Amino acid sequence: MAKCRGLLHVIGRPRRGGNRVGPGRPGHVPFSVVPNANEDNPSALSQVQRRAVSELLRVSPVADDLARRFQEAGFSLALVGGSVRDALLGRLGNDLDFTTDARPEDVLKIVRPWADAVWEVGIAFGTVGCQKEGYQIEVTTYRSEAYDRTSRKPEVSYGDSIEEDLVRRDFTVNAMAVELPQKEFVDPHGGLEDLSERVLRTPGTPEESFSDDPLRMMRAARFAAQLDFEVAPEVVAAMKAMSERIDIVSAERVRDELNKLILSAHPRKGLALLVDTGLAARVLPELPALRLERDEHHRHKDVYDHSLIVLEQAMALETDGPDLTLRLAALLHDIGKPKTRRFESDGRVSFHHHEVVGAKMVKKRMTALKYSNELVKDVSRLVELHLRFHGYGTGEWTDSAVRRYVRDAGPLLERLHKLTRSDCTTRNKRKANALSRAYDGLEERIARLQEQEELDSIRPDLDGNDIMEVLDVGPGPVIGKAYKFLLELRLENGPMERDAAVAALKEWWAAQS
Repeated sequence: MAKCRGLLHVIGRPRRGGNRVGPGRPGHVPFSVVPNANEDNPSALSQVQRRAVSELLRVSPVADDLARRFQEAGFSLALVGGSVRDALLGRLGNDLDFTTDARPEDVLKIVRPWADAVWEVGIAFGTVGCQKEGYQIEVTTYRSEAYDRTSRKPEVSYGDSIEEDLVRRDFTVNAMAVELPQKEFVDPHGGLEDLSERVLRTPGTPEESFSDDPLRMMRAARFAAQLDFEVAPEVVAAMKAMSERIDIVSAERVRDELNKLILSAHPRKGLALLVDTGLAARVLPELPALRLERDEHHRHKDVYDHSLIVLEQAMALETDGPDLTLRLAALLHDIGKPKTRRFESDGRVSFHHHEVVGAKMVKKRMTALKYSNELVKDVSRLVELHLRFHGYGTGEWTDSAVRRYVRDAGPLLERLHKLTRSDCTTRNKRKANALSRAYDGLEERIARLQEQEELDSIRPDLDGNDIMEVLDVGPGPVIGKAYKFLLELRLENGPMERDAAVAALKEWWAAQS
């Protein structure tokens, strides 16, 4: 029983607007002890409560120890927000969020002698981070309702009460707390009820919430995708009416929310919400642009829906967890189609070179969203290459073509395999099976050539030093030209003996002279 008293025992279901119990504070519910022998009254503990007990007892020693230190220093501490939400959902990880009335400098004094490591990256926003026994902990000073509504960055103003802090949070399911060490569950806005109904609402009016921080509109889509929750109708309505407010949010903050959404378990849900509310038109306009109008005389695929299906099919092929590069490429692989669409005389619709146009569009959009140069390069390259395979099934590729396919994909080859396979969304099973078999054949050929020729590191049979020695020249542009000639020769013919490569190089050099 002593262990049960560590952090959480029973969470009651509060009425909308919070309960008034104990000391008369609205929304505060004291934790009572849960008997171990609960078989006599199985209805006394709901499934949600059982999950919470199991999850929160796991972190009890660390949380209680930290709370005692804050109490001894004259401050309060509460587990808050996503940590409480995730515990109630049975998915609490090792990231713990706390809130306190202590200012950041006081938090540092408390955690430095206690934690295994401390960092101050977020201290300008009132957050001190630390690590203890494998837990990643963030302690944030109470915030008050404050935001410069014309600024691209949030403004921090400290508060003095947990109620003041909770009302400024984005959604009711994130506006719950467990006060420590007295073990009081604080839920003034009915977050537990919304959690049980799997719905996202704001503590105050959504208009006020989104005016204070417009990024919360994207968070609504992100949480819908991560948690598979529905967004309340009044919240959706506010998102539609206020979508232009997202323009004042920095590209970096928008990008980070978009990444979390795309890496979630249900990205289609969140992306569809962004499109339907008009937010996508402002942060990722290429996505709603895929909703090409239909023409009864020129039938073609719904490119928007196709792209979302490709994203989901690519997710199904992931082997090492969510892959942002693959998912972005899958989502954006056809964004060049609207600009390249042509209605042909025979009734078909064509999108010639949409992969090339799309790659340029991907680079421009991702650069605007402040993605890293490496990620921009990789995603745009996958988009550029995603059609390369087509044609393999109708005519036998030479070994040279296979080598070039591997060379051009480089380290992205495995992702290109997954993207190409995911891009088949036809309902014609015979066609789908034929494409799958053709790609199986290509992968088998690549594997055979890789075994024979080390395709992963294709290079000429002579290096730069060899070229200078054979041609008796020093460093200069001619070495690069000779290297390129030998690389093309290697791709075309496969590995060559040194003597044959030297003879070919000399013949080329004579032709240059």
